[in-house]
Amino acid sequence: MPCIVLQGPRQSGKTTLARSTFPEYRYESLENPVVRRFATDDPKAFLDQFKAEKGVILDEIQRVPDLFSWLQGIVDDDPRPGRFILTGSENYLLTHRVGQSLAGRVRLLRLLPFGLEELPESVREPELDRALWRGMFPRVVAGGISPTDWLPDYIETYLERDVRSLREIGDLASFHRFLTACASRTGQILNLQALACDCGISGPTAKAWLSILEAGFAIFLLRPWHVNFGKRLVKSPKLYFWDTGLVCSLLGLRTAQALANNSIRGALYETFVISEIQKAYLHTGRSIDLHYWRDSQGHEVDLLIPNGTGGQRAVEIKSGTTVQSDWFKSMEQWNQLSGSDPKTNLLIHGGEGHQHRSKGEVVGWSSLGRWLAQSTD
Repeated sequence: MPCIVLQGPRQSGKTTLARSTFPEYRYESLENPVVRRFATDDPKAFLDQFKAEKGVILDEIQRVPDLFSWLQGIVDDDPRPGRFILTGSENYLLTHRVGQSLAGRVRLLRLLPFGLEELPESVREPELDRALWRGMFPRVVAGGISPTDWLPDYIETYLERDVRSLREIGDLASFHRFLTACASRTGQILNLQALACDCGISGPTAKAWLSILEAGFAIFLLRPWHVNFGKRLVKSPKLYFWDTGLVCSLLGLRTAQALANNSIRGALYETFVISEIQKAYLHTGRSIDLHYWRDSQGHEVDLLIPNGTGGQRAVEIKSGTTVQSDWFKSMEQWNQLSGSDPKTNLLIHGGEGHQHRSKGEVVGWSSLGRWLAQSTD
């Protein structure tokens, strides 16, 4: 494709990756007011200056969305592969503009915070609570910056730049409260009306603000499994954050020790694991249709992963370190209803090791990175 669009949250490493992969390309940041003004006032002249370049990296292109229309004609005249590398931190705007102007001419890729499978030993955190509290943003993991120093500033920048550019929100303090309320609900089934009521806003406003958080790569929604096995199924999605460090910062958890006995720890670990699985696929250029399953009687499987043959692999996520036999019960219920083989079950717990049992595969969190690297290879 002549264009590659690299999407992801701010500070996930998009610019670093693009510039280190294509060091010979010309680089222009549309965050620079002078560059942005030129691109906005005269987009044709702005793009014409790159005709002799081997390739161009246009950083934060969502700042000048009209460029997408002009790029269409340019890449049609000269469709060299990888001619333009476009980065951006707003999912909805980029996807919408690309679909309108560059359909068939662009490859969409996502870069999220680090995945476990790509961390070298030198920056790998051996303690689970510290890993959850720290999160996976590159500046915190590899830059040696304390999450208590970096993440609050990141949140304020996110509110001031991305949120305001996506939608006119007069009261950012109310939106910050909404963001914090969402953080307290990570790993839970989304009750939009209750969330709106707790934040003192209307249901439609809560829905609109939730879409802003999705578009800004703060959260994602996990949809329920839609096939009915003769039982009523829960139909609401579950809410997750892409980064657990962000959740801890929003909830005021200033140390890993504060997390150890907090009631949110289990949901935070579930958030961490599901985010890691999502990232492992997205970072290899593949999308995957993940679901959870829960019926009206309370049977629930935390995650269903397509197995490539039309079936679903059941995944149970437990933050405890010692494997308990009753941790397999929900997956056994799923096996009976779906007819799936128990050996395909996967239990990911907060301990160590990797085992193959009759009821399924057991992976400790410390082995999750290696397991993901092998499973998505």
